[in-house]
Amino acid sequence: MIDPRFKRAIVLITAVLIIGLTAGAQVTQVEKVDLEMMKKIREEGLERSKVMETLSWLTDVIGYRLTGSPGMKAANEWTKNKLTEWGLENTQLEGWGPFGRGWSFDKISAHVIEPAPFPIIAYPEAWTPGTNGPVTAEVVLTEIKSEADFGKYKGKLKGKFVMTEALREVRALFKAPADRYSDEELLRRANDDPGPGRQFSPEQQQSRRERMQLAQKISAFLKEEGAAAVIRFSRVGDGGTVFVQGGGSRDKNATPALPSVVIAVEHYGRISRILQKGIPVKIELNISAKFHDEDLMGYNTVAEIVGSDKKDEIVMLGGHMDSWHGGTGATDNAAGISVAMEAVRILKALGVKPRRTIRIALWSGEEQGLLGSRAYVTKHFAESQTQQGQRQQQDFVPGGTAPQGPIITKPGYNKFSVYFNLDNGTGKIRGVYMQGNDAVRPIFRAWLAPFRDLGAATLTMQNTGGTDHLSFDRVGLPGFQFIQDPIEYDTRTHHSNMDVYDRIQADDMKQASVIMAAFVYNAAMRDERFPRKPLPAGAQQARQ
Repeated sequence: MIDPRFKRAIVLITAVLIIGLTAGAQVTQVEKVDLEMMKKIREEGLERSKVMETLSWLTDVIGYRLTGSPGMKAANEWTKNKLTEWGLENTQLEGWGPFGRGWSFDKISAHVIEPAPFPIIAYPEAWTPGTNGPVTAEVVLTEIKSEADFGKYKGKLKGKFVMTEALREVRALFKAPADRYSDEELLRRANDDPGPGRQFSPEQQQSRRERMQLAQKISAFLKEEGAAAVIRFSRVGDGGTVFVQGGGSRDKNATPALPSVVIAVEHYGRISRILQKGIPVKIELNISAKFHDEDLMGYNTVAEIVGSDKKDEIVMLGGHMDSWHGGTGATDNAAGISVAMEAVRILKALGVKPRRTIRIALWSGEEQGLLGSRAYVTKHFAESQTQQGQRQQQDFVPGGTAPQGPIITKPGYNKFSVYFNLDNGTGKIRGVYMQGNDAVRPIFRAWLAPFRDLGAATLTMQNTGGTDHLSFDRVGLPGFQFIQDPIEYDTRTHHSNMDVYDRIQADDMKQASVIMAAFVYNAAMRDERFPRKPLPAGAQQARQ
């Protein structure tokens, strides 16, 4: 039999423990989620979606959106007008720059005419000139591994089309080019296994610099020799998919480059093999391209849903609207733009009255180095004194970027809450990269809980590099990119002629729009601003 005094002591101790646990629970804030609003957002976004209609306007009607091009200006105007039509306020095109001259091309045709005629799949490199009409010339296949090889071609290239690269092997596609993350892959990310990452050793960096320097010297040599045009092949992709980016300078005072085209690797291979047999090859090439010097600035489209009691605090969402020119920039990144626009459309359709101001920003200049978002962050929030070379490397470090020098803050720095970005193609959202900020884990876990049935549940401390959330993260502001299924992003669409509307997965876009809208709503309504990572030593703030 237990002593009654001992029983009373147990009861007293138990009561004290209960009171202590209750007090502790009150100290720890439980992330509140309005489940009824989450239900309404799902219904509007899944059953009355406009995301694919928005995407069709950007891709089918406007087309590619190279920064500074007529397509980019048309996209700026169209998105500004559409956001205004949906009821957003303070809609504007905010300039940054100067960016440099724009460039566009209207048409290209390329044909082998001798010895056996056939058409070539070809696209011009951006910021390279046209041919001023059809040009017919013989092709010369060169092999230049160093400056010492220039002598072999001295006096032999005038008026010729020059192929500059040794052919790569084309392999059969035994594995489907499209993919979704498996449960095992998502678990690995959730366990914060960064995998191989994209980091360069000092030796790799030096080798890369040497290759770039040699490429510049080769271009100068070909121009001095009077070559008519340069022909390259797509370094990745096959089956008629051509990946093409830039080949000339945006500086209107720079020495003009040669006309330059990237062609399908299979066509490059056929031409190479004919030339290696000692048989001459003639090509007819016609490129209609144009430089645009009338406005050297870049522009971001910006609009707001104005807040109420915390309206001076800002929650942001967006993605980059600029694209390369081979396709119509569908997965990179009309997808992200359309999702961000759909998210604010959903909130306006539901009559949401956010506490904080929700600001959407559609960036330009991302493809040239996050230029539009960096300029915006510098103007409104803060500027990092990190050196440019360090910035480039940080973009690919697993775990997130971190300021390496003093941060010069602007008045808006302490009023900023969080930025959400979408720029990894057409795949559905599977979770969030937390950018090394573990304080956001319980917040995101609570926000994702209503959408587990839609496949979104993974949180990782990893960073995904190379897109506009880094402009915020590098000055100590919370900026996040969502984890997305890869689908065909790296294998078929990213910067290619196949980056078109038809490669977009409609159901994935609807799912992403719903989650984006929910995240923005939750951030705008919570009591506190978003938690920030502690600034590392040496990255102290200095107010401007």
